[in-house]
Amino acid sequence: MGQSHASHYDNLFRQALRIRLVEERIADLYPTDQIQSPVHLSIGQEHVSVAACGPLRKDDLVFGTYRGHALYLAKGGDLNAMMAELYGRTTGCGKGKAGSMHLCAPEVGMMGASAIVASTIPHAVGAALAAQLRNSGQVITCFFGEGATAEGVYHESLNFASVKKLPILWICENNDLAIYTRFKPLHSYEIYQHARSYGITSERIENGMDLENLSQVCKSKIEAIRNGSGPQFLEVMTYRYLQHVGPSEDYNLGYRHSSELDLWKARDPLVQDLKRVKQWTPEILREIDEAVLFAENSPFPTEKDLYEDVY
Repeated sequence: MGQSHASHYDNLFRQALRIRLVEERIADLYPTDQIQSPVHLSIGQEHVSVAACGPLRKDDLVFGTYRGHALYLAKGGDLNAMMAELYGRTTGCGKGKAGSMHLCAPEVGMMGASAIVASTIPHAVGAALAAQLRNSGQVITCFFGEGATAEGVYHESLNFASVKKLPILWICENNDLAIYTRFKPLHSYEIYQHARSYGITSERIENGMDLENLSQVCKSKIEAIRNGSGPQFLEVMTYRYLQHVGPSEDYNLGYRHSSELDLWKARDPLVQDLKRVKQWTPEILREIDEAVLFAENSPFPTEKDLYEDVY
Protein backbone atom coordinates (compact mmCIF):
# COMPACT_ATOMS: atom_id res chain seq x y z
CA MET A 1 0.00 0.00 0.00
CA GLY A 2 1.59 3.28 -1.17
CA GLN A 3 1.90 6.24 1.20
CA SER A 4 -0.89 8.29 -0.39
CA HIS A 5 -3.10 5.21 -0.63
CA ALA A 6 -2.46 4.36 3.02
CA SER A 7 -3.22 7.95 3.99
CA HIS A 8 -6.54 7.80 2.11
CA TYR A 9 -7.50 4.59 3.90
CA ASP A 10 -6.45 6.03 7.25
CA ASN A 11 -8.75 8.98 6.66
CA LEU A 12 -11.68 6.70 5.82
CA PHE A 13 -11.00 4.54 8.84
CA ARG A 14 -10.71 7.46 11.23
CA GLN A 15 -13.98 8.98 10.00
CA ALA A 16 -15.81 5.69 10.42
CA LEU A 17 -14.31 5.17 13.88
CA ARG A 18 -15.31 8.69 14.89
CA ILE A 19 -18.91 8.04 13.90
CA ARG A 20 -18.98 4.75 15.78
CA LEU A 21 -17.54 6.24 18.95
CA VAL A 22 -20.02 9.12 18.77
CA GLU A 23 -22.92 6.70 18.48
CA GLU A 24 -21.59 4.48 21.24
CA ARG A 25 -21.55 7.56 23.48
CA ILE A 26 -25.12 8.34 22.43
CA ALA A 27 -26.10 4.78 23.36
CA ASP A 28 -24.49 5.26 26.77
CA LEU A 29 -26.23 8.59 27.34
CA TYR A 30 -29.67 7.62 26.07
CA PRO A 31 -30.92 5.86 29.25
CA THR A 32 -30.23 9.05 31.29
CA ASP A 33 -33.04 10.93 29.48
CA GLN A 34 -30.64 13.73 28.57
CA ILE A 35 -31.29 13.00 24.90
CA GLN A 36 -34.67 14.39 23.95
CA SER A 37 -35.57 12.34 20.88
CA PRO A 38 -35.59 8.70 19.72
CA VAL A 39 -32.31 7.62 18.12
CA HIS A 40 -31.82 5.25 15.20
CA LEU A 41 -28.16 4.29 15.47
CA SER A 42 -26.10 3.35 12.42
CA ILE A 43 -23.53 1.25 14.28
CA GLY A 44 -22.45 -1.32 11.70
CA GLN A 45 -23.48 0.86 8.75
CA GLU A 46 -21.09 3.81 9.15
CA HIS A 47 -18.82 2.62 6.36
CA VAL A 48 -21.38 3.42 3.63
CA SER A 49 -21.72 7.13 4.41
CA VAL A 50 -17.97 7.56 4.88
CA ALA A 51 -17.07 5.88 1.59
CA ALA A 52 -19.76 7.74 -0.37
CA CYS A 53 -19.08 11.20 1.02
CA GLY A 54 -15.32 11.01 0.58
CA PRO A 55 -15.32 11.79 -3.18
CA LEU A 56 -18.00 14.49 -2.90
CA ARG A 57 -17.34 18.21 -3.04
CA LYS A 58 -18.54 20.48 -0.27
CA ASP A 59 -21.23 21.92 -2.56
CA ASP A 60 -22.48 18.46 -3.57
CA LEU A 61 -25.73 17.72 -1.77
CA VAL A 62 -26.79 14.63 0.18
CA PHE A 63 -30.22 13.54 1.36
CA GLY A 64 -30.68 10.88 4.02
CA THR A 65 -32.93 8.89 6.30
CA TYR A 66 -33.83 8.99 9.98
CA ARG A 67 -30.77 6.75 10.58
CA GLY A 68 -28.71 9.77 9.63
CA HIS A 69 -26.00 10.43 12.23
CA ALA A 70 -23.34 8.80 10.04
CA LEU A 71 -24.31 10.77 6.94
CA TYR A 72 -24.43 14.07 8.83
CA LEU A 73 -20.94 13.58 10.25
CA ALA A 74 -19.43 12.07 7.11
CA LYS A 75 -20.56 15.08 5.03
CA GLY A 76 -18.96 17.46 7.52
CA GLY A 77 -21.79 18.37 9.89
CA ASP A 78 -20.67 19.96 13.15
CA LEU A 79 -20.54 17.47 16.04
CA ASN A 80 -21.32 20.07 18.70
CA ALA A 81 -24.44 21.14 16.81
CA MET A 82 -25.52 17.52 16.35
CA MET A 83 -25.10 16.65 20.02
CA ALA A 84 -26.92 19.79 21.09
CA GLU A 85 -29.77 18.89 18.74
CA LEU A 86 -30.09 15.47 20.35
CA TYR A 87 -30.21 17.25 23.73
CA GLY A 88 -32.98 19.54 22.45
CA ARG A 89 -30.93 22.71 22.91
CA THR A 90 -31.06 25.96 20.93
CA THR A 91 -27.46 25.55 19.73
CA GLY A 92 -28.45 22.39 17.86
CA CYS A 93 -28.43 22.19 14.08
CA GLY A 94 -32.25 22.40 14.18
CA LYS A 95 -32.33 24.77 17.18
CA GLY A 96 -33.46 21.86 19.34
CA LYS A 97 -36.68 21.36 17.38
CA ALA A 98 -35.67 18.66 14.90
CA GLY A 99 -34.10 15.91 16.95
CA SER A 100 -32.07 12.92 15.84
CA MET A 101 -34.28 11.98 12.89
CA HIS A 102 -34.16 15.36 11.11
CA LEU A 103 -30.51 16.40 11.09
CA CYS A 104 -29.55 19.07 8.61
CA ALA A 105 -26.38 21.03 7.77
CA PRO A 106 -26.92 22.84 4.45
CA GLU A 107 -23.64 24.76 4.89
CA VAL A 108 -21.81 21.50 4.06
CA GLY A 109 -24.43 20.06 1.71
CA MET A 110 -26.28 17.86 4.22
CA MET A 111 -29.77 18.79 3.08
CA GLY A 112 -31.67 16.81 5.63
CA ALA A 113 -33.00 13.55 6.90
CA SER A 114 -36.60 12.53 7.49
CA ALA A 115 -38.54 10.16 9.68
CA ILE A 116 -40.90 9.37 6.79
CA VAL A 117 -39.65 6.50 4.64
CA ALA A 118 -38.72 7.58 1.08
CA SER A 119 -39.69 11.20 1.66
CA THR A 120 -36.29 12.69 0.82
CA ILE A 121 -36.05 10.78 -2.48
CA PRO A 122 -38.14 13.27 -4.51
CA HIS A 123 -36.33 16.14 -2.77
CA ALA A 124 -33.07 14.75 -4.09
CA VAL A 125 -34.54 14.52 -7.58
CA GLY A 126 -35.62 18.17 -7.40
CA ALA A 127 -32.13 19.19 -6.30
CA ALA A 128 -30.58 17.18 -9.13
CA LEU A 129 -32.88 18.83 -11.67
CA ALA A 130 -31.92 22.25 -10.31
CA ALA A 131 -28.22 21.37 -10.52
CA GLN A 132 -28.68 20.27 -14.11
CA LEU A 133 -30.60 23.41 -15.10
CA ARG A 134 -28.02 25.66 -13.44
CA ASN A 135 -25.14 23.62 -14.89
CA SER A 136 -23.53 23.75 -11.44
CA GLY A 137 -21.57 20.54 -11.81
CA GLN A 138 -22.97 19.27 -8.52
CA VAL A 139 -23.65 15.61 -7.81
CA ILE A 140 -26.67 14.83 -5.65
CA THR A 141 -26.51 11.68 -3.54
CA CYS A 142 -29.62 10.13 -2.03
CA PHE A 143 -29.42 7.50 0.72
CA PHE A 144 -32.33 5.25 1.63
CA GLY A 145 -33.06 1.82 3.07
CA GLU A 146 -34.37 -1.18 1.18
CA GLY A 147 -37.87 -0.56 2.55
CA ALA A 148 -38.10 2.70 0.60
CA THR A 149 -38.00 0.76 -2.67
CA ALA A 150 -41.60 -0.36 -2.04
CA GLU A 151 -42.89 3.22 -2.10
CA GLY A 152 -44.44 4.63 -5.26
CA VAL A 153 -42.44 7.85 -5.09
CA TYR A 154 -39.22 5.82 -5.30
CA HIS A 155 -40.23 4.39 -8.68
CA GLU A 156 -41.50 7.72 -9.96
CA SER A 157 -38.24 9.35 -8.94
CA LEU A 158 -35.98 6.76 -10.57
CA ASN A 159 -37.98 7.00 -13.77
CA PHE A 160 -37.85 10.82 -13.86
CA ALA A 161 -34.13 10.89 -13.02
CA SER A 162 -33.38 8.44 -15.82
CA VAL A 163 -35.52 10.23 -18.41
CA LYS A 164 -33.86 13.56 -17.62
CA LYS A 165 -30.37 12.05 -17.13
CA LEU A 166 -30.05 13.82 -13.79
CA PRO A 167 -26.72 14.00 -11.88
CA ILE A 168 -27.80 11.78 -9.00
CA LEU A 169 -26.29 8.81 -7.20
CA TRP A 170 -28.80 6.52 -5.53
CA ILE A 171 -27.43 4.55 -2.58
CA CYS A 172 -29.59 1.85 -1.04
CA GLU A 173 -28.28 0.78 2.37
CA ASN A 174 -29.73 -2.71 2.51
CA ASN A 175 -29.55 -4.11 6.04
CA ASP A 176 -32.24 -6.69 5.19
CA LEU A 177 -34.46 -5.55 8.05
CA ALA A 178 -37.67 -3.56 8.16
CA ILE A 179 -37.72 -3.35 11.97
CA TYR A 180 -38.29 -7.10 12.57
CA THR A 181 -39.10 -8.26 9.03
CA ARG A 182 -36.69 -9.53 6.40
CA PHE A 183 -36.56 -8.19 2.86
CA LYS A 184 -37.60 -11.35 0.98
CA PRO A 185 -41.14 -11.80 2.42
CA LEU A 186 -42.02 -8.25 1.39
CA HIS A 187 -40.37 -7.79 -2.02
CA SER A 188 -40.50 -9.85 -5.22
CA TYR A 189 -37.43 -8.25 -6.83
CA GLU A 190 -33.71 -7.74 -6.41
CA ILE A 191 -33.17 -4.03 -5.84
CA TYR A 192 -30.13 -3.37 -7.99
CA GLN A 193 -31.49 -5.48 -10.85
CA HIS A 194 -34.84 -3.74 -10.73
CA ALA A 195 -33.16 -0.31 -10.91
CA ARG A 196 -31.73 -1.37 -14.28
CA SER A 197 -35.27 -1.58 -15.67
CA TYR A 198 -35.27 2.22 -15.59
CA GLY A 199 -32.11 2.31 -17.70
CA ILE A 200 -29.91 3.19 -14.73
CA THR A 201 -26.42 1.73 -14.36
CA SER A 202 -26.64 -0.31 -11.17
CA GLU A 203 -24.60 -2.72 -9.09
CA ARG A 204 -24.54 -4.38 -5.70
CA ILE A 205 -21.71 -4.36 -3.16
CA GLU A 206 -21.94 -7.52 -1.07
CA ASN A 207 -19.59 -6.35 1.69
CA GLY A 208 -20.62 -2.90 2.82
CA MET A 209 -17.83 -2.87 5.41
CA ASP A 210 -15.02 -2.96 2.87
CA LEU A 211 -14.12 0.71 3.11
CA GLU A 212 -11.46 0.61 0.42
CA ASN A 213 -13.53 -1.11 -2.25
CA LEU A 214 -16.69 0.82 -1.47
CA SER A 215 -14.79 4.10 -1.63
CA GLN A 216 -13.38 3.25 -5.07
CA VAL A 217 -16.79 2.23 -6.42
CA CYS A 218 -18.42 5.42 -5.14
CA LYS A 219 -15.59 7.53 -6.57
CA SER A 220 -16.00 5.89 -9.96
CA LYS A 221 -19.75 6.44 -10.00
CA ILE A 222 -19.47 10.05 -8.91
CA GLU A 223 -16.88 10.74 -11.61
CA ALA A 224 -19.15 9.13 -14.19
CA ILE A 225 -22.03 11.35 -13.12
CA ARG A 226 -19.87 14.47 -13.35
CA ASN A 227 -18.92 13.40 -16.85
CA GLY A 228 -22.56 13.30 -17.92
CA SER A 229 -23.52 9.63 -17.46
CA GLY A 230 -26.85 10.45 -15.83
CA PRO A 231 -28.00 8.67 -12.67
CA GLN A 232 -26.07 5.80 -11.09
CA PHE A 233 -27.36 3.27 -8.57
CA LEU A 234 -25.57 1.36 -5.83
CA GLU A 235 -27.07 -1.23 -3.50
CA VAL A 236 -24.83 -1.83 -0.50
CA MET A 237 -25.38 -4.86 1.71
CA THR A 238 -24.80 -3.90 5.33
CA TYR A 239 -25.96 -4.73 8.86
CA ARG A 240 -27.16 -2.78 11.85
CA TYR A 241 -25.73 -4.11 15.08
CA LEU A 242 -28.37 -2.70 17.43
CA GLN A 243 -32.17 -2.56 17.58
CA HIS A 244 -34.19 -0.60 15.04
CA VAL A 245 -34.61 2.37 17.36
CA GLY A 246 -32.77 2.76 20.63
CA PRO A 247 -29.40 1.92 22.18
CA SER A 248 -29.68 -1.81 22.89
CA GLU A 249 -29.22 -5.18 21.26
CA ASP A 250 -32.41 -7.15 20.51
CA TYR A 251 -31.25 -10.63 19.56
CA ASN A 252 -33.42 -12.05 22.34
CA LEU A 253 -36.52 -11.25 20.26
CA GLY A 254 -35.80 -14.11 17.88
CA TYR A 255 -36.12 -12.40 14.52
CA ARG A 256 -32.35 -12.61 14.01
CA HIS A 257 -29.48 -14.47 15.60
CA SER A 258 -26.24 -13.22 17.14
CA SER A 259 -24.33 -15.51 14.76
CA GLU A 260 -25.15 -12.97 12.02
CA LEU A 261 -23.53 -10.27 14.11
CA ASP A 262 -20.42 -12.41 14.51
CA LEU A 263 -20.15 -12.84 10.73
CA TRP A 264 -20.36 -9.12 10.10
CA LYS A 265 -17.95 -8.26 12.92
CA ALA A 266 -15.41 -10.59 11.31
CA ARG A 267 -15.57 -8.26 8.26
CA ASP A 268 -15.65 -5.01 10.21
CA PRO A 269 -12.37 -3.07 10.17
CA LEU A 270 -13.50 -1.10 13.22
CA VAL A 271 -13.57 -4.39 15.13
CA GLN A 272 -10.63 -6.16 13.52
CA ASP A 273 -8.01 -3.41 13.12
CA LEU A 274 -7.23 -2.79 16.79
CA LYS A 275 -4.00 -0.95 16.00
CA ARG A 276 -5.81 1.86 14.18
CA VAL A 277 -8.62 1.88 16.75
CA LYS A 278 -6.11 2.33 19.56
CA GLN A 279 -4.26 5.03 17.64
CA TRP A 280 -7.20 7.39 17.15
CA THR A 281 -9.64 6.57 19.95
CA PRO A 282 -8.19 8.89 22.64
CA GLU A 283 -8.33 12.08 20.55
CA ILE A 284 -11.80 11.23 19.23
CA LEU A 285 -13.09 10.62 22.74
CA ARG A 286 -11.77 14.03 23.82
CA GLU A 287 -13.70 15.62 20.96
CA ILE A 288 -16.85 13.75 21.99
CA ASP A 289 -16.43 14.85 25.62
CA GLU A 290 -16.27 18.46 24.46
CA ALA A 291 -19.41 18.03 22.33
CA VAL A 292 -21.35 16.53 25.24
CA LEU A 293 -20.23 19.35 27.51
CA PHE A 294 -21.27 21.88 24.85
CA ALA A 295 -24.72 20.31 24.65
CA GLU A 296 -25.16 20.13 28.42
CA ASN A 297 -24.22 23.80 28.82
CA SER A 298 -26.48 25.03 26.02
CA PRO A 299 -29.92 26.50 26.78
CA PHE A 300 -33.27 24.86 26.09
CA PRO A 301 -35.66 26.62 23.69
CA THR A 302 -38.07 29.08 25.26
CA GLU A 303 -41.79 29.40 24.63
CA LYS A 304 -41.01 32.24 22.23
CA ASP A 305 -38.81 29.89 20.17
CA LEU A 306 -41.87 27.80 19.35
CA TYR A 307 -43.12 30.53 17.04
CA GLU A 308 -39.88 31.08 15.16
CA ASP A 309 -38.88 29.33 11.92
CA VAL A 310 -42.53 28.45 11.24
CA TYR A 311 -43.68 29.17 7.70
